[in-house]
Amino acid sequence: MMKEVVITKPYEYEIREVPIPELEDDYQVLIKMKAAGVCGSDYHIYHGANPNSTYPRIPGHENAGVVVKVGSKVTRVKEGDRVVVDLIITCGQCYQCKIGRENICENVKVRGSGVDGGFREYFTAPEDDVYVIPNSIDFKDAALIEPFAIGAHCTNRGKVVPGDIVFILGTGTIGSIILQTCKNKGCTVICCDIDDETLERAKAYGADYIINSRKENVVERVQEITNRKGVTIAFDSACFQGSLTSLFEPGLVRNAGRVVNLGFTTAPESISQAMLAQRELDLISSRMSCYQFEPVIEKFANNEFNLDGLVTTPIKFDEIDKVFHYMDNPDPKVKKMVILFD
Repeated sequence: MMKEVVITKPYEYEIREVPIPELEDDYQVLIKMKAAGVCGSDYHIYHGANPNSTYPRIPGHENAGVVVKVGSKVTRVKEGDRVVVDLIITCGQCYQCKIGRENICENVKVRGSGVDGGFREYFTAPEDDVYVIPNSIDFKDAALIEPFAIGAHCTNRGKVVPGDIVFILGTGTIGSIILQTCKNKGCTVICCDIDDETLERAKAYGADYIINSRKENVVERVQEITNRKGVTIAFDSACFQGSLTSLFEPGLVRNAGRVVNLGFTTAPESISQAMLAQRELDLISSRMSCYQFEPVIEKFANNEFNLDGLVTTPIKFDEIDKVFHYMDNPDPKVKKMVILFD
Protein backbone atom coordinates (compact mmCIF):
# COMPACT_ATOMS: atom_id res chain seq x y z
CA MET A 1 0.00 0.00 0.00
CA MET A 2 1.01 3.64 -0.47
CA LYS A 3 -0.21 7.13 0.33
CA GLU A 4 -1.34 9.72 -2.20
CA VAL A 5 -2.60 13.29 -1.97
CA VAL A 6 -5.76 14.11 -3.91
CA ILE A 7 -7.25 17.56 -4.47
CA THR A 8 -10.93 16.63 -4.55
CA LYS A 9 -12.10 20.12 -5.48
CA PRO A 10 -10.79 23.66 -5.03
CA TYR A 11 -9.52 24.25 -1.48
CA GLU A 12 -10.10 20.65 -0.42
CA TYR A 13 -7.68 17.71 -0.38
CA GLU A 14 -7.47 14.21 1.05
CA ILE A 15 -4.62 11.87 1.95
CA ARG A 16 -5.58 8.39 0.83
CA GLU A 17 -4.06 4.97 1.30
CA VAL A 18 -4.27 2.92 -1.89
CA PRO A 19 -2.54 -0.07 -3.50
CA ILE A 20 0.81 0.55 -5.21
CA PRO A 21 0.00 0.75 -8.95
CA GLU A 22 0.78 -2.14 -11.29
CA LEU A 23 2.47 -1.75 -14.67
CA GLU A 24 -0.19 -1.39 -17.32
CA ASP A 25 1.95 -2.52 -20.26
CA ASP A 26 5.40 -3.87 -21.14
CA TYR A 27 6.85 -0.39 -21.79
CA GLN A 28 6.05 1.15 -18.42
CA VAL A 29 8.20 1.58 -15.32
CA LEU A 30 7.26 1.89 -11.66
CA ILE A 31 8.90 4.80 -9.86
CA LYS A 32 9.36 5.22 -6.13
CA MET A 33 9.13 8.96 -5.52
CA LYS A 34 12.02 10.78 -3.86
CA ALA A 35 11.18 14.45 -4.49
CA ALA A 36 8.35 16.49 -5.97
CA GLY A 37 8.54 20.22 -6.57
CA VAL A 38 5.57 22.42 -5.76
CA CYS A 39 4.89 24.78 -8.67
CA GLY A 40 2.74 27.87 -8.99
CA SER A 41 0.39 25.81 -11.14
CA ASP A 42 -0.13 23.46 -8.17
CA TYR A 43 -1.27 26.49 -6.17
CA HIS A 44 -3.66 27.35 -9.00
CA ILE A 45 -5.05 23.80 -9.11
CA TYR A 46 -5.65 23.85 -5.35
CA HIS A 47 -7.29 27.28 -5.55
CA GLY A 48 -9.42 26.42 -8.59
CA ALA A 49 -7.59 28.91 -10.80
CA ASN A 50 -5.98 26.58 -13.35
CA PRO A 51 -8.15 26.56 -16.50
CA ASN A 52 -6.47 23.36 -17.72
CA SER A 53 -7.07 21.20 -14.65
CA THR A 54 -9.78 18.72 -13.72
CA TYR A 55 -10.81 17.17 -10.39
CA PRO A 56 -10.25 15.00 -8.44
CA ARG A 57 -6.54 15.28 -9.16
CA ILE A 58 -3.19 14.22 -7.69
CA PRO A 59 -0.97 17.27 -8.32
CA GLY A 60 2.75 17.34 -8.98
CA HIS A 61 4.68 17.55 -12.24
CA GLU A 62 8.23 18.20 -11.01
CA ASN A 63 8.98 14.59 -10.17
CA ALA A 64 12.16 12.69 -9.30
CA GLY A 65 12.57 9.15 -8.01
CA VAL A 66 14.03 5.68 -8.43
CA VAL A 67 12.90 3.01 -10.87
CA VAL A 68 11.85 -0.05 -8.86
CA LYS A 69 10.21 -2.16 -11.57
CA VAL A 70 10.33 -2.25 -15.39
CA GLY A 71 8.15 -3.80 -18.05
CA SER A 72 9.46 -6.70 -20.12
CA LYS A 73 10.14 -4.51 -23.18
CA VAL A 74 11.76 -1.56 -21.41
CA THR A 75 15.29 -0.84 -22.73
CA ARG A 76 16.04 2.81 -21.84
CA VAL A 77 16.12 2.45 -18.05
CA LYS A 78 16.61 -0.29 -15.48
CA GLU A 79 15.75 -0.98 -11.86
CA GLY A 80 17.74 1.24 -9.54
CA ASP A 81 18.11 4.12 -12.00
CA ARG A 82 17.62 7.59 -10.56
CA VAL A 83 15.20 9.45 -12.84
CA VAL A 84 13.10 12.51 -13.51
CA VAL A 85 9.80 12.32 -15.37
CA ASP A 86 8.55 14.54 -18.19
CA LEU A 87 5.23 16.15 -17.40
CA ILE A 88 3.59 15.85 -20.83
CA ILE A 89 1.76 12.93 -22.39
CA THR A 90 1.31 13.29 -26.15
CA CYS A 91 -0.22 11.44 -29.09
CA GLY A 92 2.79 11.62 -31.43
CA GLN A 93 0.46 11.78 -34.45
CA CYS A 94 -0.97 15.29 -34.65
CA TYR A 95 0.41 18.23 -36.61
CA GLN A 96 2.06 19.74 -33.54
CA CYS A 97 3.83 16.52 -32.59
CA LYS A 98 5.07 16.02 -36.14
CA ILE A 99 6.64 19.50 -36.32
CA GLY A 100 8.49 19.07 -33.03
CA ARG A 101 6.09 20.98 -30.76
CA GLU A 102 4.69 18.13 -28.73
CA ASN A 103 4.29 20.35 -25.66
CA ILE A 104 1.19 21.75 -27.39
CA CYS A 105 0.01 18.45 -28.88
CA GLU A 106 -3.68 18.78 -29.72
CA ASN A 107 -4.30 15.82 -27.39
CA VAL A 108 -1.78 16.78 -24.71
CA LYS A 109 -2.28 15.67 -21.13
CA VAL A 110 -0.20 17.08 -18.30
CA ARG A 111 0.82 15.11 -15.25
CA GLY A 112 -0.49 16.74 -12.13
CA SER A 113 -3.14 18.70 -14.02
CA GLY A 114 -5.01 16.69 -16.67
CA VAL A 115 -3.84 13.32 -15.31
CA ASP A 116 -2.52 12.36 -11.89
CA GLY A 117 0.93 13.52 -10.88
CA GLY A 118 3.61 12.87 -8.31
CA PHE A 119 2.23 13.81 -4.89
CA ARG A 120 2.22 10.09 -4.05
CA GLU A 121 4.74 7.49 -3.02
CA TYR A 122 4.74 5.48 -6.28
CA PHE A 123 3.53 5.99 -9.82
CA THR A 124 4.00 4.54 -13.30
CA ALA A 125 5.13 6.18 -16.52
CA PRO A 126 6.15 5.05 -20.02
CA GLU A 127 9.91 4.61 -20.37
CA ASP A 128 9.99 7.32 -23.09
CA ASP A 129 8.93 9.91 -20.48
CA VAL A 130 11.70 8.98 -18.03
CA TYR A 131 15.22 10.44 -18.02
CA VAL A 132 18.16 9.04 -16.05
CA ILE A 133 20.05 11.48 -13.84
CA PRO A 134 23.57 10.99 -12.48
CA ASN A 135 24.26 10.21 -8.82
CA SER A 136 25.87 13.63 -8.43
CA ILE A 137 22.46 15.36 -8.59
CA ASP A 138 20.67 15.44 -5.24
CA PHE A 139 16.99 14.51 -5.45
CA LYS A 140 15.98 17.88 -3.94
CA ASP A 141 17.78 19.58 -6.81
CA ALA A 142 16.52 17.04 -9.35
CA ALA A 143 13.02 18.36 -8.72
CA LEU A 144 14.25 21.61 -10.29
CA ILE A 145 15.11 20.00 -13.63
CA GLU A 146 11.57 20.45 -14.95
CA PRO A 147 11.46 24.18 -14.09
CA PHE A 148 14.88 24.63 -15.70
CA ALA A 149 13.51 22.85 -18.78
CA ILE A 150 10.85 25.59 -18.86
CA GLY A 151 13.64 28.17 -18.71
CA ALA A 152 15.43 26.46 -21.58
CA HIS A 153 12.26 26.25 -23.67
CA CYS A 154 11.07 29.83 -23.19
CA THR A 155 14.51 31.26 -23.97
CA ASN A 156 14.65 29.11 -27.10
CA ARG A 157 11.18 30.32 -28.05
CA GLY A 158 12.41 33.88 -27.53
CA LYS A 159 15.47 33.19 -29.69
CA VAL A 160 17.80 34.42 -26.96
CA VAL A 161 21.37 34.81 -28.22
CA PRO A 162 24.66 36.03 -26.74
CA GLY A 163 24.64 39.79 -26.41
CA ASP A 164 20.90 40.12 -25.83
CA ILE A 165 19.85 42.63 -23.18
CA VAL A 166 17.14 40.82 -21.24
CA PHE A 167 14.44 42.22 -18.95
CA ILE A 168 12.75 39.78 -16.55
CA LEU A 169 9.59 40.86 -14.74
CA GLY A 170 9.21 38.78 -11.60
CA THR A 171 12.20 37.02 -10.07
CA GLY A 172 10.61 34.20 -8.13
CA THR A 173 11.63 30.64 -8.97
CA ILE A 174 10.91 30.73 -12.71
CA GLY A 175 12.26 34.26 -13.07
CA SER A 176 15.48 33.22 -11.32
CA ILE A 177 15.74 30.22 -13.62
CA ILE A 178 15.23 32.34 -16.75
CA LEU A 179 17.88 34.69 -15.38
CA GLN A 180 20.43 31.89 -15.00
CA THR A 181 19.52 30.41 -18.38
CA CYS A 182 20.07 33.78 -20.09
CA LYS A 183 23.36 34.34 -18.28
CA ASN A 184 24.42 30.85 -19.38
CA LYS A 185 23.73 31.99 -22.97
CA GLY A 186 25.90 35.11 -22.59
CA CYS A 187 23.32 37.86 -22.02
CA THR A 188 23.09 41.01 -19.95
CA VAL A 189 20.11 40.63 -17.60
CA ILE A 190 17.94 43.20 -15.83
CA CYS A 191 15.63 41.79 -13.13
CA CYS A 192 12.55 43.63 -11.88
CA ASP A 193 10.48 42.79 -8.80
CA ILE A 194 8.76 44.47 -5.84
CA ASP A 195 10.75 42.66 -3.14
CA ASP A 196 14.28 43.73 -2.22
CA GLU A 197 15.21 40.34 -0.78
CA THR A 198 14.14 38.61 -3.98
CA LEU A 199 16.13 41.09 -6.04
CA GLU A 200 19.24 40.59 -3.92
CA ARG A 201 18.90 36.87 -4.52
CA ALA A 202 18.72 37.61 -8.25
CA LYS A 203 22.04 39.47 -7.99
CA ALA A 204 23.55 36.36 -6.40
CA TYR A 205 22.32 34.37 -9.41
CA GLY A 206 24.05 36.74 -11.82
CA ALA A 207 21.66 39.63 -12.50
CA ASP A 208 23.59 42.56 -13.91
CA TYR A 209 21.00 45.11 -12.80
CA ILE A 210 18.00 45.03 -10.47
CA ILE A 211 14.96 47.33 -10.36
CA ASN A 212 12.40 47.56 -7.56
CA SER A 213 9.27 48.71 -9.37
CA ARG A 214 7.76 50.02 -6.14
CA LYS A 215 10.67 52.39 -5.63
CA GLU A 216 11.91 53.23 -9.13
CA ASN A 217 10.47 54.20 -12.49
CA VAL A 218 11.06 51.03 -14.50
CA VAL A 219 11.23 52.58 -17.98
CA GLU A 220 13.51 55.41 -16.89
CA ARG A 221 15.86 52.93 -15.24
CA VAL A 222 15.88 50.66 -18.31
CA GLN A 223 16.57 53.66 -20.55
CA GLU A 224 19.48 54.62 -18.33
CA ILE A 225 20.93 51.09 -18.35
CA THR A 226 20.56 50.62 -22.12
CA ASN A 227 21.83 54.02 -23.25
CA ARG A 228 18.25 54.97 -24.13
CA LYS A 229 17.80 52.03 -26.53
CA GLY A 230 15.60 49.66 -24.52
CA VAL A 231 16.06 45.93 -24.02
CA THR A 232 16.07 43.42 -26.86
CA ILE A 233 13.80 40.91 -25.12
CA ALA A 234 11.47 40.93 -22.10
CA PHE A 235 10.03 37.97 -20.18
CA ASP A 236 6.81 38.11 -18.15
CA SER A 237 7.35 35.65 -15.33
CA ALA A 238 5.19 37.65 -12.93
CA CYS A 239 2.01 36.66 -14.78
CA PHE A 240 -0.64 38.82 -13.10
CA GLN A 241 -3.31 40.85 -14.86
CA GLY A 242 -1.55 43.82 -16.42
CA SER A 243 1.96 42.39 -16.21
CA LEU A 244 2.09 41.57 -19.91
CA THR A 245 0.70 44.96 -20.91
CA SER A 246 3.36 46.70 -18.83
CA LEU A 247 6.10 45.22 -21.01
CA PHE A 248 4.78 47.17 -24.00
CA GLU A 249 5.29 50.54 -22.36
CA PRO A 250 7.32 52.73 -24.75
CA GLY A 251 10.98 52.77 -23.86
CA LEU A 252 11.11 49.31 -22.30
CA VAL A 253 11.56 47.07 -25.37
CA ARG A 254 13.34 48.53 -28.37
CA ASN A 255 12.14 48.32 -31.98
CA ALA A 256 12.34 44.75 -33.37
CA GLY A 257 12.43 43.39 -29.82
CA ARG A 258 10.62 40.36 -28.40
CA VAL A 259 8.19 39.87 -25.53
CA VAL A 260 7.71 36.38 -24.07
CA ASN A 261 4.79 35.50 -21.81
CA LEU A 262 4.48 32.36 -19.71
CA GLY A 263 1.26 32.88 -17.75
CA PHE A 264 -2.27 31.51 -17.84
CA THR A 265 -4.06 34.51 -16.39
CA THR A 266 -7.47 34.56 -18.07
CA ALA A 267 -8.24 38.24 -17.38
CA PRO A 268 -7.86 40.38 -20.51
CA GLU A 269 -4.82 42.58 -21.14
CA SER A 270 -4.82 46.07 -22.68
CA ILE A 271 -2.61 45.50 -25.71
CA SER A 272 -3.43 47.27 -28.96
CA GLN A 273 -2.33 46.43 -32.49
CA ALA A 274 -0.28 49.62 -32.53
CA MET A 275 1.74 48.49 -29.51
CA LEU A 276 3.03 45.62 -31.63
CA ALA A 277 3.09 47.08 -35.13
CA GLN A 278 4.66 50.48 -34.48
CA ARG A 279 7.86 48.87 -33.24
CA GLU A 280 7.36 45.56 -35.08
CA LEU A 281 7.64 43.65 -31.82
CA ASP A 282 7.32 39.88 -31.57
CA LEU A 283 4.88 38.60 -28.94
CA ILE A 284 5.85 35.01 -28.20
CA SER A 285 3.99 32.60 -25.94
CA SER A 286 5.68 29.72 -24.15
CA ARG A 287 4.10 26.70 -22.49
CA MET A 288 5.94 24.04 -20.48
CA SER A 289 8.94 22.63 -22.38
CA CYS A 290 9.83 20.50 -25.37
CA TYR A 291 12.91 18.24 -25.70
CA GLN A 292 14.77 20.11 -22.95
CA PHE A 293 15.15 17.51 -20.19
CA GLU A 294 18.34 15.93 -21.51
CA PRO A 295 20.17 19.24 -22.20
CA VAL A 296 19.21 20.53 -18.75
CA ILE A 297 20.33 17.33 -17.03
CA GLU A 298 23.70 17.69 -18.75
CA LYS A 299 24.02 21.28 -17.52
CA PHE A 300 23.09 20.18 -13.99
CA ALA A 301 25.74 17.46 -14.15
CA ASN A 302 28.31 20.06 -15.27
CA ASN A 303 27.33 22.43 -12.43
CA GLU A 304 26.45 25.21 -14.87
CA PHE A 305 23.70 26.63 -12.65
CA ASN A 306 23.67 27.95 -9.10
CA LEU A 307 21.00 25.94 -7.30
CA ASP A 308 21.77 27.24 -3.82
CA GLY A 309 18.70 28.74 -2.22
CA LEU A 310 16.28 28.02 -5.06
CA VAL A 311 14.55 25.45 -2.87
CA THR A 312 13.66 27.56 0.15
CA THR A 313 11.34 25.10 1.90
CA PRO A 314 11.88 21.33 1.82
CA ILE A 315 8.91 19.49 3.36
CA LYS A 316 8.65 15.82 4.28
CA PHE A 317 5.85 13.91 2.59
CA ASP A 318 4.40 12.90 5.95
CA GLU A 319 4.07 16.63 6.70
CA ILE A 320 2.24 17.38 3.45
CA ASP A 321 -0.33 19.50 5.30
CA LYS A 322 2.36 22.20 5.49
CA VAL A 323 2.31 22.52 1.70
CA PHE A 324 -1.37 23.41 1.67
CA HIS A 325 -0.96 25.64 4.72
CA TYR A 326 1.55 27.76 2.81
CA MET A 327 -0.70 27.76 -0.25
CA ASP A 328 -3.48 29.22 1.91
CA ASN A 329 -1.16 31.43 3.97
CA PRO A 330 1.56 32.79 1.68
CA ASP A 331 4.89 33.53 3.33
CA PRO A 332 7.35 35.68 1.34
CA LYS A 333 10.20 33.50 2.58
CA VAL A 334 8.57 30.38 1.10
CA LYS A 335 9.51 30.85 -2.55
CA LYS A 336 9.93 27.21 -3.56
CA MET A 337 8.68 24.12 -1.76
CA VAL A 338 9.94 20.61 -2.56
CA ILE A 339 8.30 17.54 -1.05
CA LEU A 340 10.84 14.96 0.07
CA PHE A 341 9.88 11.30 0.38
CA ASP A 342 11.62 8.92 2.81
